[in-house]
Amino acid sequence: MVTDRPIVHVIDDDDAARDSLAFLLKSARMAVEIHESASEFIKNPGRHENCCVITDVRMPGMSGIELLKHLKKQPSPTPVIVITGHGDVPLAVEAMRYGAFDFIEKPFDDEVLLKSVRHALELLKVNSKRDADRAEILEKLATLSARERQVLDGLVAGLPNKTIAYDLKISPRTVEIYRANTMTKMGAASLSDLVRMALTAGLLETPRND
Repeated sequence: MVTDRPIVHVIDDDDAARDSLAFLLKSARMAVEIHESASEFIKNPGRHENCCVITDVRMPGMSGIELLKHLKKQPSPTPVIVITGHGDVPLAVEAMRYGAFDFIEKPFDDEVLLKSVRHALELLKVNSKRDADRAEILEKLATLSARERQVLDGLVAGLPNKTIAYDLKISPRTVEIYRANTMTKMGAASLSDLVRMALTAGLLETPRND
């Protein structure tokens, strides 16, 4: 079930710790659901949408690390804040390696935790917008003809019209027509818009710093 209001899921096998966290979050006007185990949380896949998770790293059954590994396989990443005990820094570092948004050591300051949750929820908004933008761009890409798509690929690769025309064995004027049609269908005001859309849709990879 997807709701407009994000939910903070608290997962902890300790009843007192779980209830205390839930009270703190509700006091900050956040929607909260509590779970006594990670395995209980993952039974309902719909819970993984539009939410962030606060979980203890050490729990019987599925641990916080194992939960992170599970959530990492989901299409939309869920921000996870891991609560660790004193001396669990190696586990916390491992959690970060598996995609944890943050880790907080016990005993923690309430404001530190709330600040981390708010940042996680902001990340959630950014990711949701990115996913929505990508879906919209993919819908527009689907409306392009095969030739328009070839011209688009050439444009985002940085090729000039004459080179695209030579590669496709058509005239530069015909490339210009396909280019104009592509820009209109994609709703792009400029070539830089097209490149941005291609990056968002995953048609281009961002260069790595080797």
